Amino acid sequence: LFDQMLLHRNDASCPANGFYTYDAFIAAANSFSGFGTTGDADTQKREIAAFLAQTSHETTGGWSTAPDGQYAWGYCFKQEQGNPPNYCVQSTQWPCAPGKSYYGRGPIQISYNYNYGPAGQAINSDLLNNPDLVATDPTISFKTALWFWMTAQSPKPSCHAVATGEWTPSAVDQLGGRVPGYGVITNIINGGIECRQGRGSGLAYTSGF
Repeated sequence: LFDQMLLHRNDASCPANGFYTYDAFIAAANSFSGFGTTGDADTQKREIAAFLAQTSHETTGGWSTAPDGQYAWGYCFKQEQGNPPNYCVQSTQWPCAPGKSYYGRGPIQISYNYNYGPAGQAINSDLLNNPDLVATDPTISFKTALWFWMTAQSPKPSCHAVATGEWTPSAVDQLGGRVPGYGVITNIINGGIECRQGRGSGLAYTSGF
């Protein structure tokens, strides 16, 4: 099923060819209590499906006329393409290491030193000094994505809490249209870019996964 959902992740044209393995996913998932095991069977399946869909969108190599459709090319990339900035912001708690960049890497495309730092602390890997581990070690790569998925970052709930029905929107959330569902998870991951733009093709594309 993993191979069917991520049909072209090992295509020769994908830079991440051979990187994202099922074994690495399972090893990482086993490190996070509650992921894919919370609630009834339907809830568990829905959470795993939402995780794979959101991360497929973050790493897609698909295009409108791609073989098997544009949504079949998730996990094609393991790091941000082009010439990204270093994504370093001043922080006394999570200081940037000299010469290191914190651009998007891994299934969730974790970015910025203030995410690499606590993610590394949570999974016992020094990602501030070794951010490239997210693009060279597949288990660490999946662990960073699952850390982001499972960890609430106030005022946002965790993706896990939304996917499993553990999050209850406040009155302010409801006024802002933030109600339980896949859309709120998109908001948590990349809301600054993908949300508040109406029901256009961008949102339809995201939900297509």
